[in-house]
Amino acid sequence: MMKHAKVTPSIGFLKQLYSKIKENDVQSVSAQLTFYLILSFFPFMIFIMTLVGYANISVEDRINDLREIMPAEAITIIEEILKEVSVGRSQSLLSFGMLATLWAASRGINGIIKALNKAYDIEENRALWKVKGISFLATLVIGIVVLLSILLLVFGSWVGDQLFLLFHLPEGLHQLWNLLQYMVPLLVMVIVFTLVYWIAPNRKMSYKEALPGAIFTTFGWIATSMLFSIYVSRFGEFTKTYGSLGGVIVLLIWLYISSMIILIGGVMNATLAFRRGK
Repeated sequence: MMKHAKVTPSIGFLKQLYSKIKENDVQSVSAQLTFYLILSFFPFMIFIMTLVGYANISVEDRINDLREIMPAEAITIIEEILKEVSVGRSQSLLSFGMLATLWAASRGINGIIKALNKAYDIEENRALWKVKGISFLATLVIGIVVLLSILLLVFGSWVGDQLFLLFHLPEGLHQLWNLLQYMVPLLVMVIVFTLVYWIAPNRKMSYKEALPGAIFTTFGWIATSMLFSIYVSRFGEFTKTYGSLGGVIVLLIWLYISSMIILIGGVMNATLAFRRGK
């Protein structure tokens, strides 16, 4: 009886979460969010790689680190675009990449705001300028933080080598740096998603209420991305089925899965709030 009593709340929560996911039509909203992600993804990569080009870093050597969390077909598409960008990088391209990323990503944040309001069963009564301001500022902050995280994750080894050469740090700190270059991006992702789930919905809440969904989203996104990458490499036959479009299809599916994880994290917070009676 005691064992049954302990399991029941978890089952009840999962049932309520599943019901809310269906009620809020997370699958359809994820498709909308994927559209804005794909619009912002390539300008963001152009922006990143144009900056990297000015730093004279070997993109070919570092881009392979992304294969651990992204499908190989998606990486192939990115590599092709990066090769074209690296040949014709310019200040105008850098500006275009930044502006296009901000516009598309802010539209995506708007979609998240609407989805989270629906999850909490609340109407959006904030002024339009305030909602747009939240979307823009959230996009700007998240963009900067994500930019730093990607640079640390992908180019962490290069950054570490430069710091050790510049400041003549002891070799024993290399292991600590290797650990930090993977731990810091994880921590940053949790903080970013916590901020999104905290400020996006039209609801007063503490950051602690936003934390569970942020933790789920961070580790859930990494886990599903790795599993999807393994599936594509071992069992998926997208290239045989779709030909040259296979890489694009894989990238779209990966972004769709990412969108679903982000929205489910927000719905999870809403479900926990309803169970607390708030």
